[in-house]
Amino acid sequence: MLKNWINIFIYHIKNNKFFTALNVLGLSIGIAGLIFAILYWNEEHSYDKWNPDKDRIFLLVNQMDETRFWASSSSPAGAAIKEKTPEVEDYCYLTGDYTNEIIRFRDKKIQSDKIVSAQKNFFTFFPFDFVEGNRAKALPDENSICLSEDLALKIFGNESALGKEVVLQNKKLLVRGVYKLDKKSSYNPSCVVNFVDYGLRETLGQWGNFQLVLLIKARNANATSDIIRNLDKLYYTNLTVRFAKFNGMSPEEYVKKYGVPKPHLESLASLRLHTKTGGLVEGRGNYQFLLIMLGLSILILILSIVNYINSATANAIKRAKEVGVRKIIGASKGNIIQQFVFETVLIVLFAILIALVIVELSLPYYNNFLEKTLTIEGSQFYLQLIIIFFVTVGVAGIIPAVYVSNFEVLQVLKGNFGRSKRGIWLRNGMLILQFTIASFFTIGSYIVYSQIEHMNKKDLGFKASNILDISYRNTYNDNDEKIKVNRFNQYLLIKNELAHIKGVKKVAGSGFVFGGGVSTTSYLYKDTEVDGNNIVVDFGFLEMLNIKMAKGRYLSPKFAQDTISSMLINETALKQLNEKDPIGKVIKWGDKDVTIVGVVKDFNLGNPGDPIPPMSFFHFKTFPWFANSLNNIYVDVDAANTEQTLADIEKFWTKNVDQDYPFTYDFVEKEYSRSYSNYIKQKNLFSLLNIIVIIIALFGLFSLASFSIERRMKEIAIRKTLGAETNTLLQELSKQYVLHCIIGFLLALFPTYYFLSKWLENFSYRISISIYPFLIGFTALLILTLLVVLSRAYQATKIDILKYLKYE
Repeated sequence: MLKNWINIFIYHIKNNKFFTALNVLGLSIGIAGLIFAILYWNEEHSYDKWNPDKDRIFLLVNQMDETRFWASSSSPAGAAIKEKTPEVEDYCYLTGDYTNEIIRFRDKKIQSDKIVSAQKNFFTFFPFDFVEGNRAKALPDENSICLSEDLALKIFGNESALGKEVVLQNKKLLVRGVYKLDKKSSYNPSCVVNFVDYGLRETLGQWGNFQLVLLIKARNANATSDIIRNLDKLYYTNLTVRFAKFNGMSPEEYVKKYGVPKPHLESLASLRLHTKTGGLVEGRGNYQFLLIMLGLSILILILSIVNYINSATANAIKRAKEVGVRKIIGASKGNIIQQFVFETVLIVLFAILIALVIVELSLPYYNNFLEKTLTIEGSQFYLQLIIIFFVTVGVAGIIPAVYVSNFEVLQVLKGNFGRSKRGIWLRNGMLILQFTIASFFTIGSYIVYSQIEHMNKKDLGFKASNILDISYRNTYNDNDEKIKVNRFNQYLLIKNELAHIKGVKKVAGSGFVFGGGVSTTSYLYKDTEVDGNNIVVDFGFLEMLNIKMAKGRYLSPKFAQDTISSMLINETALKQLNEKDPIGKVIKWGDKDVTIVGVVKDFNLGNPGDPIPPMSFFHFKTFPWFANSLNNIYVDVDAANTEQTLADIEKFWTKNVDQDYPFTYDFVEKEYSRSYSNYIKQKNLFSLLNIIVIIIALFGLFSLASFSIERRMKEIAIRKTLGAETNTLLQELSKQYVLHCIIGFLLALFPTYYFLSKWLENFSYRISISIYPFLIGFTALLILTLLVVLSRAYQATKIDILKYLKYE
């Protein structure tokens, strides 16, 4: 029986090579798209999955207001919450960013850009496997360092690293352990040192100084409510009561006026995709993008399956007599269903093999698109692949099989089956579903493209072209005032030398990166508190980037107070101050009085879809600790000779500024565009999938139109004999598809509008959905439909009439 089924299957493939190829290719593309989405889904969900304590390790997140959630905490919080709460087993402070340093061993220098400073119990929170040393005693003191296996190999080669002495930040450290980095984690450091304890001791009483990441390990995963309740009490006592007393008001009045940080706990298991903060050092996954990709991929697979069902049911008429004869000689309904499901199994298996080939060949481009390093490993997704197989076979195989098995033997053998309406409702319904999905993608792709273009064309409020951002190493954060003065003087010498390089127009230092994060500090004006983003700049920086003034003046070396007690604010901050004339007004910034000398016009520091935050602008010398943030030097270069200017700057830099580290730079335009790269990815994804959907839909439409027209060849021949014109025949053959296209488009209207409106809610500055995307989408879809159907119908009108009428 199996051999007979295979022979029949091969026979029908030979007689329908082209349509079989379209079916298999359509299924392959649909399955490949879903495999891509699954690879991405699995990779994002693998973060910290290996950690045995992932469900009871929590990041302490502090909600500062309705929209701001900080991943940093104050120094006293860890010890206080452990003392007050028995449910807290342990806590660990660590830096929120990697540092980039050179590690020295004898005459060898190795650069590492993923160094983390943490307390000695770091490896009980992230229990990486150790190949050398003991995890429990990995960081016993501040003179210890642990290296990843890869970094240890670079430094020591095949020698044992344990017990050897290295130098980091001019400090001698003893290697206490070597660990493997073979799993995805919120922290994947190249090496770990314990430099945070000194900072904790220095800021132990500063409850309002949020500077380090705090991880809390609970005794069980359900203890969060008790921990949060005790944190609220600690915040009330040490923040609310203390600051209320300082401001001469009751705690209730203080909370009503200024609010108070609200603690939240986010488990390590959910941190990657569901954190309300910007994420930890390995970044935050884009859960919305993940869902969009998976959802759209499932839609494409549904479209592929619908295509297959349409073709299978339309092709069933060719096999009607085969089914009738099999029933006459004793085949049951179940036998017929089994045979057609078996054929579908073979087609789906072949489609999966082709899909895997497509994925393997396209994976480098996919990784480049997502900025990932995904690989195909069967163990990662074989269960999901088996589910895809059974679902595809179940839907694509059983529906046509049941349809075919219900053929009436007498009607088939009498030759009347060709005029039967059976199955038409199913194909029409499937065709309408195809048009609905295609409409959703076409309209949605246009709306997404329009929103991203709206962001690209939005006036950013600054000049980004030909502005170079050079990374200036300044990471030691020394507290010695002389060192800070010398460092700033060194910067001035570098600035002066850069200004004399041919092609350099202007040079100015700053303490922030476009698209990056900045520190936030609260300041008071009368009874109003503003949380301002600190923008630390040198004279001339704002002018160089063409950032305009709304009121007052720029910071200038002509005014001595501009390095002592002057500040600028932006228009958003001015609105919060509720002051018509802010120039000359004095605000309380910490324990210092600072005078507002100008109001900067609003400009986008980060994602142009986000609201512009209140900003505060200071010169580097205004506060001593500002000198530590002088990590970027911006250079305006001549566009006519950019390459030569860059080469000259690099030559000067590597010779006179930093011989240890490579010269690293970026253009502000590119730097800024990365701040909304996720949305550009979504636009590209929608556009790519839209093309795939259109191709698959056209495959199905061509197949269905071909089968449908082939059934009507005798009718066409009779009409031509009776004098019907070609235009009339074309109109008659295509009108049902136009009708189905309209119905599918109408069904897509509400879901398209709803889901795209939800997507647009991510943007503070967004387009409104007008009627044009729907008109354009419908027109494009209708034109493509008519091109396919009319081309096939036109061929049908050129038939040899005698071929179809000679037996009548």
